[in-house]
Amino acid sequence: MIDDTTPGGNPAPIPGEAAAAPPPSRYAGPVAGLPPQTGLTTDTAVLTDAYAVIPRSVMRDIVTSYLPGWTGMRMWVLARPLTGFAETFSQYVVELSEGGGCNAPDDDPRVQHALFVTGGEMDVTLAGARHRLTPGGFAYIPPGVPWGVRNATPGNAGFHWFRKLWQPAAGLTPPDPVIANENDIPPSPMPETEGSWATTRFVPLDDLRHDMHITVVTFAPGGSIPFAETHVMEHGLFVLEGKAVYRLNRDWVEVGPGDFMWLRAFCPQACYAGGPGRFRYLLYKDVNRHAPLWFGAGGAGR
Repeated sequence: MIDDTTPGGNPAPIPGEAAAAPPPSRYAGPVAGLPPQTGLTTDTAVLTDAYAVIPRSVMRDIVTSYLPGWTGMRMWVLARPLTGFAETFSQYVVELSEGGGCNAPDDDPRVQHALFVTGGEMDVTLAGARHRLTPGGFAYIPPGVPWGVRNATPGNAGFHWFRKLWQPAAGLTPPDPVIANENDIPPSPMPETEGSWATTRFVPLDDLRHDMHITVVTFAPGGSIPFAETHVMEHGLFVLEGKAVYRLNRDWVEVGPGDFMWLRAFCPQACYAGGPGRFRYLLYKDVNRHAPLWFGAGGAGR
């Protein structure tokens, strides 16, 4: 039965039946807490020579980390440089309690940062200017720019934090700061896909000052990457919404909201979006620079 008391025209509840589950979030995050002692240890978490999968179900309280100088903060470290694996970036999921934050999150002037907000509202201060970020909000912070972050709402706030050493190149200076929200940016459809595969970009593709791209990739139900992408870019992929079967090297892995995939360079990848709704993930990749060349047993890169 549908009547004028039913929000959005959804079927009204039937007496005696359980209420419908709330709609899924557009921005999934860690499950936190701890599983019961009766739980099974089998899961889809895996680390291989070519890729890693860290499912949401293993992002628990016991694996959180903390950083000096912060208040009301904990984080899940999803990616960090590992020799022989993925080496260009680190990625954290950060949770801030009410009022939590830091006025000087990183004291290394060579590091650039990107933040993507998944819950609550945050005040990000860049070179003395304050910006309010809501879910879907994005901030790019160039190397050497003073910044800080503070949870601006009651309850918890959450965000992804990417860190990468900016790689100088002849004739280029570091990029300008960027403040944006994915909800204000029309997704760019991939060619000849009729919109079933699209990318939301926070910086222009032709701005070669940027040596990393953080984007939101969206697939309509049934959309796919129809070939095995095999390329030099490293990837971090955090599933924000929906489900898919993702090819990683020779394996097909089912992933859903809050799962993380970490791919080293040249790991083949493809996917099929499973529906019934959209499949979306937050993507990191390194771009626009020469591949470092190494020499000697433990020599320096050039």
